[in-house]
Amino acid sequence: MRNITIKSSLYVLVGISAIAWFSLAYFSDLDLSKFKDFFGLIPKVVTIDLLIMAIFVKWGWKLKVFRGWLVPFPNLNGSWVGFIYSDWKNPNTGEKPPPIPVMLTVNQSFSHISCMMRTAEMESSSYSEGFIIDPDRQIKNIAYSYCSKPRISLSDRSTPHDGTAVFKIIEKPELKLVGRYWTERLTKGEIKLEFHSAELLEELPDDFGNHPVTENENR
Repeated sequence: MRNITIKSSLYVLVGISAIAWFSLAYFSDLDLSKFKDFFGLIPKVVTIDLLIMAIFVKWGWKLKVFRGWLVPFPNLNGSWVGFIYSDWKNPNTGEKPPPIPVMLTVNQSFSHISCMMRTAEMESSSYSEGFIIDPDRQIKNIAYSYCSKPRISLSDRSTPHDGTAVFKIIEKPELKLVGRYWTERLTKGEIKLEFHSAELLEELPDDFGNHPVTENENR
């Protein structure tokens, strides 16, 4: 898929350059069969190419018309909400927690993506991210490694740790992220998220309630 996208990018760039060349020659009344006229347009054509590339990298890549053949990955920008289903066991009760409300915010550009996951007890930020896209094998994933920092008041049962999450990107019939995670604390689980907002929210929506472990401890 990567090679196909590179080829498509080259074809588009050559096509834009050709259109720019002939358009400039036409409106400037130049004869491209002449060496001076042909090569004299190079600076202007390069400027047009760079301008169009800058617009594409800034905004254009998000347009659905470019998906698949030119841009292999989807636009995941925004806030996603859902639940964590963890196999972690509460040391005080020996039981697994109920589903934990969670929010994932994705800040994505054409060349970079970062992920921040929040619950009522912790924040985890990504430090290594990437798409795993292979349409021929029906694979469309995003994976990242992260550092998780629980609230200091919870250090007796939850310590800072690193982990990795892999999400399957589901676009039809509804936009979802369904994945799994594992940590250096030897815990693992599943995460199910639905798209919530194009804004990068900084805390869980009020209607999602409290963290179930904290809630039980406060009773």
